[in-house]
Amino acid sequence: MMKRLVAVALACVAIAVLAVLAFSEPGVSSDGVRLIRQADGSMVLADRSSGAPVLDVYEDFDCPVCKEMHAKVDATIQRLAREGRVKVVFHAVTIFQDEPMRSNSIRAGAAARCVPEANWLAFRDELYAIQPAPHGVASGFTVEELAGAARKAGAAVDECVTSQSYAEEHLAETAKVRLEGTPTLLLDGQLLGNEALDAAALERAITGGGGVTV
Repeated sequence: MMKRLVAVALACVAIAVLAVLAFSEPGVSSDGVRLIRQADGSMVLADRSSGAPVLDVYEDFDCPVCKEMHAKVDATIQRLAREGRVKVVFHAVTIFQDEPMRSNSIRAGAAARCVPEANWLAFRDELYAIQPAPHGVASGFTVEELAGAARKAGAAVDECVTSQSYAEEHLAETAKVRLEGTPTLLLDGQLLGNEALDAAALERAITGGGGVTV
């Protein structure tokens, strides 16, 4: 009887350990949704078994309209991804050519590549929270601010951020993308319009359903 109890106890411990490992896998939440960095630096948020449509989100962290988009539709986008109804690919780009916006954007985009998958969405929130203002005038996203934002998001990546290790890679990948502006949203390759700032309209476009009340 004692041996049987010991065996059961060991089995329970093994199951618990496996559960912890599964839920603590970097970039994977307890609901099975994975956030993974691709070779080009883009971040994919999707259910691992999802065959859902693909929403490409191109954003410049120094872009005020991108900040507005984040405030208005990001919660809907993430909810739909966690429901397995859309696969989201976040592309951080530098769209601006004039200063100080260009340098602001490059520093933020390079810093985002330093942050692990598990902390990336929270870091993205922090970036929009500290976006330099007024746009076109303010210099910001200093490396010290960015390192602090990463720590606030739970990632201690100060050296990577302050050295701007990924600045050249960020610019090289940005150069491959042809955009007229940001934010740019593509649903299965088709350009969306006003849906980028309207949560209900965006959900209808993705699901074909009735959208949500906002």
